[in-house]
Amino acid sequence: MGKGIKRIIDVSGAIVGITLLMPLFVIIYIIVAARMGFPVIFIQTRPGLNGKPFKMLKFRTMTNTCDEQGNPLPDEQRLTAAGRFLRNTSLDELPELFNVLKGDMSLVGPRPLLIQYLKRYTPEQARRHEVKPGITGWAQVNGRNAISWEEKFSLDVWYVDNWSLGLDLKILWLTIVSFFKREGITAPGHATMPEFMGNNSSTNNRLETEAISEAAVSKDKE
Repeated sequence: MGKGIKRIIDVSGAIVGITLLMPLFVIIYIIVAARMGFPVIFIQTRPGLNGKPFKMLKFRTMTNTCDEQGNPLPDEQRLTAAGRFLRNTSLDELPELFNVLKGDMSLVGPRPLLIQYLKRYTPEQARRHEVKPGITGWAQVNGRNAISWEEKFSLDVWYVDNWSLGLDLKILWLTIVSFFKREGITAPGHATMPEFMGNNSSTNNRLETEAISEAAVSKDKE
């Protein structure tokens, strides 16, 4: 019964949101087209309920600039001023309302991450896919990108185990509050978050060592 009501809220919320925000959709579309070109909508395959892939929609925030070898430049170098504003305000997420309408996503749930992360989760972390991914979620209102991957996944699984309509309404309200606070948008030194490399201690230690080395080099240059 609760899941059915959740779907009704999702569809109703998506329809109302798309209808009321359509002028904003048009404005953002024009800005992205003028500043970054086409395509305006960024489409990427993400894992949904039970890990089933779906096409997630977002407004584009980066250019396609590549290095001499044809490899895309780091995110922070491809992120434009307009794109940074869209991310800071989460306006780049608006097209996901169509994913909610289609049924691939919910208004509230764990954020859909990259497909390659599926094989890197522990069995416990993988439980985040027992519910539909959401535009916003418990992790997003409890630190967003300012917390570690492990903390994010722990919050996601907590949401799975403690879901209720009341919790969803609380998360939606806290999302509105966090929109104005604009906290936890990025992890230090990254456009959003560093790539999740899994829970292998040797991999994590290597990444931590590289980060410390980069910080030391940066300090020497000051």
